[in-house]
Amino acid sequence: MARFIFVTGGVVSSLGKGLLSASLGALLQARGFKVRIRKFDPYLNVDPGTMSPYQHGEVYVTDDGAETDLDLGHYERFTGVSARQTDNVTTGRIYRDIIANERRGDYLGATVQVIPHVTNAIKEFALAETDGLDFIICEIGGTVGDIESLPFIESIRQLRNDLGRDNTVSVHTTLVPWIAAAGELKTKPTQQSVRELSSLGVQPEVLLCRCDRPLPESEREKIALFCNVPKSAVIEALDARNIYDVPLQYHEAGLDDEVLRVFGITDAPAPGLAVWQDIMDRIDHYESEVTIGVVGKYVGLPDAYKSLREALIHGGVANRTKVNIQWIDAELFEHPDSDVVAELEPLHGILVPGGFGERGSEGKIASVKFAREREIPFFGICLGMQMACIEAARNQAGIAEASTTEFGETSEPIVGLITEWMNEEGLQQRAVDGDLGGTMRLGAYEAKLDGNSVVRSIYGQDLISERHRHRYEVNVHYRGALEGAGLIFSGMSPDDQLPEIVERPDHPWFIGVQFHPELKSRPFEPHPLFAGFIEAALKQSRLV
Repeated sequence: MARFIFVTGGVVSSLGKGLLSASLGALLQARGFKVRIRKFDPYLNVDPGTMSPYQHGEVYVTDDGAETDLDLGHYERFTGVSARQTDNVTTGRIYRDIIANERRGDYLGATVQVIPHVTNAIKEFALAETDGLDFIICEIGGTVGDIESLPFIESIRQLRNDLGRDNTVSVHTTLVPWIAAAGELKTKPTQQSVRELSSLGVQPEVLLCRCDRPLPESEREKIALFCNVPKSAVIEALDARNIYDVPLQYHEAGLDDEVLRVFGITDAPAPGLAVWQDIMDRIDHYESEVTIGVVGKYVGLPDAYKSLREALIHGGVANRTKVNIQWIDAELFEHPDSDVVAELEPLHGILVPGGFGERGSEGKIASVKFAREREIPFFGICLGMQMACIEAARNQAGIAEASTTEFGETSEPIVGLITEWMNEEGLQQRAVDGDLGGTMRLGAYEAKLDGNSVVRSIYGQDLISERHRHRYEVNVHYRGALEGAGLIFSGMSPDDQLPEIVERPDHPWFIGVQFHPELKSRPFEPHPLFAGFIEAALKQSRLV
């Protein structure tokens, strides 16, 4: 039977529950345990795919097509375990399913209530697909005390009784702030947060105390006394110099040892942390530096490109290179007095990421043109690949009106809405005027690579599987015109209908992909496209 670890948060700073869950999962995995991490979000959105990147950061996509919270990216990057549909649930999804059940008559006319119907549904998600696992880490989104998270906290209370206290542990992360005027760390926020959680029927066994300086023994003793836990259960969580140092730091502080102690597990092997030590050695002792410009439209919130940022760092780890990321608003290049050369010339590589809508698109096309003409390594992802195709059509193939139907009607639809495609469930169809939420081509799809292409040499195989999240595809009917302009279709869907990868053989490194390779990159297994991109940028830096 799998044991459950419930992670809740009080007043926390940016390094909170997501990295705690991911790091704890990595540490338990390093001891030989099989771990899965789940996220329970209080949002009324059915899935995070309907949320603006400016409100909630990126939407993380799983192999089986779930649009999830960005924390699942941390879980995958730290454990290497691919997330599934059952690993992220929102309040909206819970209520949608309950209302569907009620309309169908499943409750036989009973009054539908938060308890037991909502809490039972939450518990069903927690208990789903647990066979063969040693630990399930369940992270509860939001802050203890918020009205939105109350059904989830109540579900934890019930599950702890259902499963038995020997099979569950509650980990609570809180803030111990430094008050400059008083010249001391204050434990009251932690005491109040634990009191609030305990009043809801959940007494935490382990406290992770976020602080920006060492926690004195006297303060640890005070927290232990007032929060009803042993002093060993008060874990100091100092600011880390890099997120990939967090597992090492938490192990040093005793987090995994304490969790296992609460479970009564005393014979677990020591964790094998060599891979994390090697990652940090490569980050701390880099041999070179490159500057990558990310020309996007959500650059005001870096979390909108969270996986992309991490994948670039992973590419640097693979090359023992420090990657300096310069976030550039694509709209800057749409003003008449903008100086594209001044902004982009100092860069060693240009990356145009995915996005939705027309805003900033002309700036992205200008960036593609600059990278092509100046022979600077270019990487286009999703919309970035589409902009590369439009740029080639306009400036090399003589198709002046080239555009995408995403931005409105056009006489030259280089990119258009895909209304049909095949997946494991069969033919998928979408209406042009249908709903937007959850209707994209989502999840992992295969692509076959041209045997003589650059991407074939990078991947080292003929067939790949990558994750998608898009509604529009490059129009395969323009393949001849674009290839005549030097932009080769080097990756296609197995039925040859959907372009997956384009590249320029006559360019030092110019690749566009319809999928999102950043979603499958890991610090201990950098994605080959990002490793190759940073390697090309490194060569470019030596030419400057």
